Amino acid sequence: MTDTLRIDIVSDVMCPWCIIGYRQLAQALDASGADHEIHWHPFELNPNMPAEGQNVREHIIEKYGSTPEQSEQSRNQMTAIGEELGFPFRFAEDMRMHNTFNAHQLLHWAGTMDRKHDLEMAMFTAHFTNRRDLSDIFVLADIAGEIGLDRDAALDVLERQQFAEETRALEQFWIKQGIQGVPAVVFNGRHLVTGAQGVENYSRMLDHLAQAKD
Repeated sequence: MTDTLRIDIVSDVMCPWCIIGYRQLAQALDASGADHEIHWHPFELNPNMPAEGQNVREHIIEKYGSTPEQSEQSRNQMTAIGEELGFPFRFAEDMRMHNTFNAHQLLHWAGTMDRKHDLEMAMFTAHFTNRRDLSDIFVLADIAGEIGLDRDAALDVLERQQFAEETRALEQFWIKQGIQGVPAVVFNGRHLVTGAQGVENYSRMLDHLAQAKD
């Protein structure tokens, strides 16, 4: 009987490298055949983002000091990598960055029904492929309904802020562990890897973990 590899992923659904990193890791896991379980955890890239959000290109230039040319190059790079991984990025000039505290609350709720991973994937697609507003609680409830969860219950969770306290506590836990950026992947509670590493690097890590276990 093989031990199950625990993989904790600290992530924000506004983060393009989070879905890229996950897709790369998933390919490596499929190739390795490793018995594993994935646990998603909340992180807000922009906890102080106002309700109306901000244009993504303006936000990147303001936050990271990127030039418009660098921003365009980065978008093109992510789009190309996404195509290789089967994830379509559809960036547009009017695309906006939003706060994701409500999204993380709904993901926490989905986790109580063992559906967090499904909702996480649906939210990445909603934002990056379909450019939907993940700060809108009605949009979030719709997305939950689209994957078979109870839309009315999802909306009620958000209107009552039912999991606000738990979500904030989880965010603080990972910040206290030293997580300052995402994606952050922790293997078996011991080995931290940050950033999207690529399929080959993830494969090497999985091989190393398997050898260390033997």
